Amino acid sequence: MKSGLILTSGTVRGDLDLAVRAEAAGFDSVFTIEFFNRHGYVPLGAIAEATGRIRFGTGIANAFTRSPLLHASAAMDLDELSGGRMVLGLGSATRRMNQDWFGIPFSEPAARMRELVTLLRQAIAAQRGGGFRFEGRFWKLNVPIYSRPGAPRSEIPIWVAAVNRGMIAAAGTVADALVGHPIATRRWHREVTLPGLRSAEERAGREAGSCKLAPYVLTSISDDRDQAIRDAKGQIGFYLTTELYHSVLDLHGMREVGQACRRALRSFDLAAMANAVPDALVEEIAIACTPDEVHDRLAQWGDLTDEPLFYAPAVGVEPERLRANLDAILDLFGNGSG
Repeated sequence: MKSGLILTSGTVRGDLDLAVRAEAAGFDSVFTIEFFNRHGYVPLGAIAEATGRIRFGTGIANAFTRSPLLHASAAMDLDELSGGRMVLGLGSATRRMNQDWFGIPFSEPAARMRELVTLLRQAIAAQRGGGFRFEGRFWKLNVPIYSRPGAPRSEIPIWVAAVNRGMIAAAGTVADALVGHPIATRRWHREVTLPGLRSAEERAGREAGSCKLAPYVLTSISDDRDQAIRDAKGQIGFYLTTELYHSVLDLHGMREVGQACRRALRSFDLAAMANAVPDALVEEIAIACTPDEVHDRLAQWGDLTDEPLFYAPAVGVEPERLRANLDAILDLFGNGSG
């Protein structure tokens, strides 16, 4: 397996240090996150300059809060700085995130994502000159003098984040990989994500496997197994306060878990959120265990992906515990050990 790391130190400088350490440890890739207080692209400029081999990317950038050519130019800048190591990861985010956090209207996310990825591929391919025009449902662009000298590649991998069936189909139609959400279980990926990708690829006339699965794998490692599980539960419980993700719970007959997490959100009771998550759900979602159990747990993902993206839980986790977990991830999954 290739080893990917989601950069979650909590600071930009900490993420830069993590990326450098991940390259030294033999990781294949590192990815930034984006939130209302975190920018997906900016740290990658520093990472491009501080590293020489490792692939990096946005894991993920908000798709609809920027105009398409801002995504394209950022990706091409970073690809040039790194000599062709950029992966452009995009996600729709939720309606609330788009509207309440960024003041951006939100509609038809799957259809918009399909068109956006198609547009971006054409913009990146058009970089040699001759202008750029695009006529779609959602975007109409006309740049007669469009060109991009110095770009190392005319294609940059584009990954799309997806949980539910509509966005899974969009990814299978146009993307190079689907970024699996941290809340998705192995069963969800096996019974919903992968069949959805294969069906979408077939309808689009793409070869089977054109869109691979690159799942976030929530990873919590400690000599104290109970601690590892508690930390994973905190992150899972936080995500389950978003009803959009309860489709995953429905597959397991666990809708009440999500409802309990949403009740706990009203008072922002992190302990209640975590306590609502059963051990069986942690087992299906996370690698939460002691160091000597890690590779057996990773093997459970082997039929789903060859590129897991290890993701350390941070909700309710003390800074020193987060650092210790990240250290363990670097140590245990580096140098091709996964």
